Amino acid sequence: MKRFDHLFEKIVSFDNLLLAAKRAQKGKRYQHNVAAFHFQLEEQLLALKQGLKDKSYQPGEYETFFIYDPKERMISAAPYRDRVIHHALCNIIEPIFEKTFIYDSYANRKGKGNHKAIDRYQFYAKKYPYVLKSDIRKFFPSLDHQILKQEIRWKIKCKDTLWLIDTIIDNSNPQQNQLEWFNGDNLFTPAERKKGLPIGNLTSQFWGNVYLNRFDHFIKEELAVPGYIRYVDDFVLFGENKSQLNQWKWELTTYLSKLRLIPHPNKTQIKRTKDGVPFLGFQIFPTYRYVRKEKIRRYRRYLKSNMKLRAQGKLGPQKLEDQLNAWLGHIRNGQSQRLEYNIFWYLRQSGVELHYSSRGSWRLPAEVFNMKAGVLEQQR
Repeated sequence: MKRFDHLFEKIVSFDNLLLAAKRAQKGKRYQHNVAAFHFQLEEQLLALKQGLKDKSYQPGEYETFFIYDPKERMISAAPYRDRVIHHALCNIIEPIFEKTFIYDSYANRKGKGNHKAIDRYQFYAKKYPYVLKSDIRKFFPSLDHQILKQEIRWKIKCKDTLWLIDTIIDNSNPQQNQLEWFNGDNLFTPAERKKGLPIGNLTSQFWGNVYLNRFDHFIKEELAVPGYIRYVDDFVLFGENKSQLNQWKWELTTYLSKLRLIPHPNKTQIKRTKDGVPFLGFQIFPTYRYVRKEKIRRYRRYLKSNMKLRAQGKLGPQKLEDQLNAWLGHIRNGQSQRLEYNIFWYLRQSGVELHYSSRGSWRLPAEVFNMKAGVLEQQR
């Protein structure tokens, strides 16, 4: 097993910090704190570089808020300077771990993503009659710091890099806590072991894959599951019969307990693939798929809210256009023509024109619509 050293100089190099700032800025350049940082970019990066080299760097306080998607989640946003550090760290260490990940892990990886995970699901659904679907209860709030640090040290031995990683992990803000006991614990163990990573961090998303990497290999190599997909903490196993899947369910539950994780009891189910299974926002069958109804209801509420903000002048046209295009790009991975029609009808009823003019008038770009269906007429 190869462990990597001499990484810290690459992390704190000015070129890497500059690249990290550009990546952290993407999609956020007009935010006040981002613009202020980039207004004095060279001075800010040199200060970060010096703080890292002399180890005076300390992460700032997180800004927290809650979303309901549909369950309550606490999102923690790190200060922008810390996000630059997160990108600088991941630029260097992510390729090291990427080589160890299995093919069918799809979250937060280049060339992967939820749409490819859905495509892969259908590939397996055509081959196997049964699927075990599960996710991990309170995944990010449950990640154990000691176990995570051990997994990172499996590939990294650079002491300065480990200092930075430990600093970021140790300064994670308190997450929604729940006490869980596992084999070998005494009464005080759950309170003594620090756990939880902020969902909003780039590092947390990456470390989630690192944390479950051995679990992925256990599924593929020790259980020899022929069809397996994981996206963050959602995962599915495909098999020929229910008894086989029930055996795998018991074994993976036992393995996850070693990582101090618990599969969600209400979401761990064995189903027939031909009956359709909810996965990553779609109801998926072997030969077709569609957006789940609760996702549609949620987006309709979201769109109505955005239209109100737009009417009040609190939401710019470009932002509304980007949000709509992102949603259309998502739903077009399923059978969605009627859903698109309903969205366009609502926009028309709200008085939104359907073409974007660079001369300043607000209209959505005609090319995002399905012109062949005759739903809309292109405006010139």
